[in-house]
Amino acid sequence: MTARSNLIDDAPLTRFHKKLTAYSSGGPFIDGYAIAVIGVAFTTLTPALDMTTGDKGLVAAASLVGIFVGGAVFGYVTDKIGRHIMYIADLAALALFSVLSAFTTEVWQLVLLRFLLGAAIGADYPIATSLLAEYLPRRFRGRMLGATFVVWAIGAAAAYVVGVGLGELGANAWRFMLASPAVFAMVTLFLRLGTPESPRWLLSKGRPDDADRAIKKVFGPQYGVGDLTAEPALARTGYTTLFRPPYVKRTLFVGIFWTAQVIPLFALYSFAPDLLAGMGITGNTAEVFLAVLFVIGGVPGLWLVERIGRRALLLWSFGIIAVALGIPGLVPGLPTWVSFTSVCVFALASGGSSFLEVVYPNELFPTAVRATAVGVGTAFSRIGSAAATFLMPFALAKSQSLPLLIGAVVSVVGLLVTLAWGLETRGRALSDTAAGADHPAEPAASSLTTTVTN
Repeated sequence: MTARSNLIDDAPLTRFHKKLTAYSSGGPFIDGYAIAVIGVAFTTLTPALDMTTGDKGLVAAASLVGIFVGGAVFGYVTDKIGRHIMYIADLAALALFSVLSAFTTEVWQLVLLRFLLGAAIGADYPIATSLLAEYLPRRFRGRMLGATFVVWAIGAAAAYVVGVGLGELGANAWRFMLASPAVFAMVTLFLRLGTPESPRWLLSKGRPDDADRAIKKVFGPQYGVGDLTAEPALARTGYTTLFRPPYVKRTLFVGIFWTAQVIPLFALYSFAPDLLAGMGITGNTAEVFLAVLFVIGGVPGLWLVERIGRRALLLWSFGIIAVALGIPGLVPGLPTWVSFTSVCVFALASGGSSFLEVVYPNELFPTAVRATAVGVGTAFSRIGSAAATFLMPFALAKSQSLPLLIGAVVSVVGLLVTLAWGLETRGRALSDTAAGADHPAEPAASSLTTTVTN
């Protein structure tokens, strides 16, 4: 077997890949859960801590600011010290900060702990997705990476279901809601134990013997480090690589399109009860329904990402969302069913493409800065989403249609940036995209028939 076999890129999909995908999905699940559960918790949390509108905005935005810091800092740390150790450590932090949130007695304490919780969530994006991307075959990479992020919506839906159940506990229900992410964090932590380090990362750090052992553990003793395609030599791991050619345009593209996706998503999810109440819809059924639609939207999206490609899927979703939110945003006073239908279309379209937030950056950057790039994209996106979430209560107080109009405008920006800078990475080897080429090479036919049972 020679390096031209592209061992990882052309390998068949195995049980190891499926397990790694499932374990890596834990972070996005907890992210969706933690972001959505605060909206449900506000029902009993607001009177318990005597919260003002500004307090609610700060609490909701704190986790997003934390994700900004966690992504920006720990993506770089992951590229420096490795994927595996961070793969475990950030979940322990997630569990700790969730439990501590249940014992807060003042708003400032909750803001601080939600910030720290967000930092742990932000760290998991570059950690888990870079490790997964570096093991996945290219024919399945978009779909499997995307599946981890569709789980975000399952986490958000679970938060509403669990929140409704815990709501029966009375005035202190919010404490149990805020502590509940710890359960999922600990389960995911134990599942991740024993996961091998990325051989691509080990090679990038000049550790071929360790990379060889990792390959043999996953693919079998007949394979080794010589079966990996080499990546082009780069400067050492660091932020500067992302902001110089050939990667600076890619860095800006990822940051802007990711921001355009999450601004309406996080703002609407964090304040779904208030938004729906403004439409005349009360109760938790509609909130759960929207969360389920987001999950449903991901099903055709995961099929389309390998059929029509990343760029086309992103363009179509931005266009549909702009129209869906723009109609009720530009025409206030529409019947309730029209406004609610528009939000439903948004949920479907957003669910069908939001996973590209983890697919694109992992495919557009080389191993030496892959986690750093995902972390920077995460951080970049949270600047706008944190501001939008903080301002959402004020926008809702002014007009029910204003948040929808803002979401439509932001989606148009995302569409234009994708038209200008979006690249197609479908079917390309990571070693190819790492070279910074703007045009895809023809995918090599797979010559591997090994069966991996890890």
